[in-house]
Formats: sequence, structure tokens, C-alpha cells
Amino acid sequence: MAFVLRVLINGVAIWFAQLVLPGLSIVGADTGWQQAGIILLVALVFGIVNAIVKPIVAFLSIPLYILTLGLFSIIVNALMLMLTAWITEATGWGLRIANFGTACWAAIIVSIVSLVLSVLIPGPRGQGQQVQASYYSSNG
Repeated sequence: MAFVLRVLINGVAIWFAQLVLPGLSIVGADTGWQQAGIILLVALVFGIVNAIVKPIVAFLSIPLYILTLGLFSIIVNALMLMLTAWITEATGWGLRIANFGTACWAAIIVSIVSLVLSVLIPGPRGQGQQVQASYYSSNG
């Protein structure tokens, strides 16, 4: 259920980013419902890329994260968006990104919108908070 919620949040974030950025577009849709379906499919591909590829890239680039005080995460997120666009490029639908600069701005927008939506939507926040809550309830 958490993965589905994450896909929906990423879908809204990608939709908003394509509204704001002229070099980012969703292609292959004739109607609004088709565009919504394609955005959800792109968000699903993006979620799978983030679940499989991003941890490997993040691990290999730990020195760059340290050197840039975490700003390298923008580059990694832009690369994940570009990988998503490359995967969907083979089809007649999907995400199209004009250049790397657009991908960086899209990564920033998607991250901010995802963060805001994740905070606004109620629900479990993760295992760390559940463990902390159970610790305080049993010890206090």
C-alpha cells in the first residue's frame, strides 16, 4: 500500500513539474484520462527505477555526496528521471526531457512536491517512528 501511495505522490509531482517546465513533457495521450494513465505509468517506472537503481548509484557516489554536502542528490535524482525517460522513450508514450538542465530542475520540483504531499497525507511515516512510538509507550 505504501508503494502505491508513493507512486501516486510521484505521479502528481511529475504532473506538476511538466506543467511548470517547458522542456519536460508527457507524450502519447489524446485525452485527459489517457494523460493521467500515462503519468501513473511513468510514476510507476520512476518508482521502480528509484527502488532498484538509485540505491546502487547513491552507494557508489557516497564521496560525491560528502564532497557536495548532499547537493549531489539533485544530480542523482535528475539521472533517475532521465533513466525513466530513456526507458519510456522506446514506447509511443512516456516522459520526454529536453536536456540535463531541465532534468535537474524537474528533480528539484519533483522532490519538493513529493515532500509536501508526503507531509500533508496522513499515514504511517516509516518503521523508525513506529519503533520510537512503541519505545515511549512501553517505557513511559
